[in-house]
Amino acid sequence: MEIQNGFRSCAKLSALVAFNVIFALLQLRPAYSQNIEVLVRDANGAPAFNAVVYAYPADGNVPGWSPKTVIVDQIDKEFTPSVTIVPVGTPIFFPNDDDIRHHVYSFSQAKMFELPLYSGKQAKPVVFDKPGVVALGCNIHDWMVAYIYVSDTPYYAKTGKDGKTRLENLEPGRYNFFVWHPWMKGKPEDYRKFATVGGDSRVEFDVKLRANLHIRRAPAIGGGGY
Repeated sequence: MEIQNGFRSCAKLSALVAFNVIFALLQLRPAYSQNIEVLVRDANGAPAFNAVVYAYPADGNVPGWSPKTVIVDQIDKEFTPSVTIVPVGTPIFFPNDDDIRHHVYSFSQAKMFELPLYSGKQAKPVVFDKPGVVALGCNIHDWMVAYIYVSDTPYYAKTGKDGKTRLENLEPGRYNFFVWHPWMKGKPEDYRKFATVGGDSRVEFDVKLRANLHIRRAPAIGGGGY
C-alpha cells in the first residue's frame, strides 16, 4: 500500500509540475492578433475613401514580412484598383484586360519604370523595392491615373467608402499611426497619431483634401484604336 500511495503521490506531483510549466510558458508567450479600428474623414467630416493608413511600433521594432505577388489590372481604360498598398519588395503584374493596348509608366522616385505598348500580360512583374508613393500613368490615355503606396511596415490598410478600415495582427503596445491620401494637403507626418494597441479601440484622422484635378476621361468615339 505504501508503495502504491507513493506512486500516486509522484504522479500527482508530476502532473502539477507539468501544469505549472505549461502555464508559465503561456504567460511568457507574446500576445498577438490585436486589432484597432481607424476612421478617416475630410475637413467637412465626410468619409475619406481610399486613404492609406499605416503604423509603426513606438519602440522601432518593425517585424519582417514575405512579399506576395500583386495585380493591378487595366479594365475599361482604368487602373483597377486606383490605390494599392504593398510592402517593400512586392512584385506587381500589370495585366491589360482591355481589347486595346496600354503603355504604363511611372516617373516617381520610389520606382521609375515603363511598360511599352502591350496587351494581355507583360512577361515579368515590376518589383517595388523602395518605400514611397508611386504614381502610375498611361501614355495613351491621360486620364488613367493610379497610385501604389509602398510600405516599410507590415501594418497597413485602406479605407472603404465609409472612411473606415482596421489594422490587424498588431502586437500589444504603443504605436505611431499615419495616413496618406492622393489628394491630401500636407505630409503624413502632419497628421500623426499615437495610440496603444490593446488599450485604445480606435484611431481617428481628420485630413484636408485638395480638389480632384485629374484629367477627365475622354468620351468613347467609335471603336478600336488606342
